[in-house]
Amino acid sequence: MNPEEATSASIRVLLVDDHELIRDGLAGVLDLEPDMAVVGQAGSVAEAMTSYAALRPDVVVTDLQLPDGTGLDIVRSIRRADERAGLVVLTMHSGDDQIFAAMEAGASGFVGKDAPSGEVVRAARHSSVSPRSFVCAGLAQAMMRRASAESTRLTDREHEVLLLLADGLGAKEIGDKLYLSESTAKSHIARIYQKLGAANRAQALVTAMRIGLLSSVQRP
Repeated sequence: MNPEEATSASIRVLLVDDHELIRDGLAGVLDLEPDMAVVGQAGSVAEAMTSYAALRPDVVVTDLQLPDGTGLDIVRSIRRADERAGLVVLTMHSGDDQIFAAMEAGASGFVGKDAPSGEVVRAARHSSVSPRSFVCAGLAQAMMRRASAESTRLTDREHEVLLLLADGLGAKEIGDKLYLSESTAKSHIARIYQKLGAANRAQALVTAMRIGLLSSVQRP
């Protein structure tokens, strides 16, 4: 796109990736959109921040892994300075941890590099209009996985009780071992059953083994 067309485009984009081939490929896709223009490219965090200060683009599309830091460093720095900036993270590493890290850093969107190019276009366009509304194709599933993990997380005391349940001890014996009253031990057992969606000891132990809770607990 020539400079005059770039100036007239409603969405001005800065691309950040340490691979020139990827930047050029993205530029080719975005420049085909009549309302978009790639006004700059950068290959590092330092270059991105310098380019952003000079160009003041509407949207920054950045890779996650960069030679001198991460795309999240760029997202945090720009978001602190400008609530209206569109910030899209584009990465090969699109696991749940990366999705939530991008969202918590203040990104407007998150796209895996294996996604169709149209998703990058949609994320960039969305971020220019709603920069503080996070979009990600896998967000709903990631949130469900996080909620499920949190709902089954046991306290340290509950871990201790779970181990003793696995050893075959009853509520009174568990109480004696942990210096708790029998009623308190029963309360811990009930909470363990509730968190694991179990009706009895056998179900609780099977579920705990399936999701790795027993193997993650070290005996004192």
